[in-house]
Amino acid sequence: MKDLLKDPAAYQALANEKKPKPKVGKNCLLAFLFGGGICTLGQFIQNMYIKLFHFAPEKAGDPTTATVIFIAGLLTALGVFDRIARVAGAGTAVPVTGFANSVVSAALEFKHEGFVLGVGSKMFILAGSVIVFGVVTAFIVGLVSALL
Repeated sequence: MKDLLKDPAAYQALANEKKPKPKVGKNCLLAFLFGGGICTLGQFIQNMYIKLFHFAPEKAGDPTTATVIFIAGLLTALGVFDRIARVAGAGTAVPVTGFANSVVSAALEFKHEGFVLGVGSKMFILAGSVIVFGVVTAFIVGLVSALL
């Protein structure tokens, strides 16, 4: 055991040998099924906005996105989203649900620091970079589109 502590390479070799191998096929299938399920739910919600509330199909996307964000945020706050994510893996990283989860998780984690210094300042700790780069990219694409 002392040899492992003195030799980092030997320790790393032993750790790699003992590390369980990921079940790539199963993980990919679960991610595909759960991600597809989230997208199917989103399509169902959009169809409901079109049929029940008479939204034009091209206008129904905005309330659909808001509804899916609300559902993902609520499930995160209730602790259900994390349990689903343990099984679904990357399938829950569908951009809208993953974004909502990252915002609500950070807000919950720092709520003990108060609403301003905790929730308000930390809730975009993970999602902030996504927002910034999304806005910058949209600006550049809009500028190129306007010039051409």
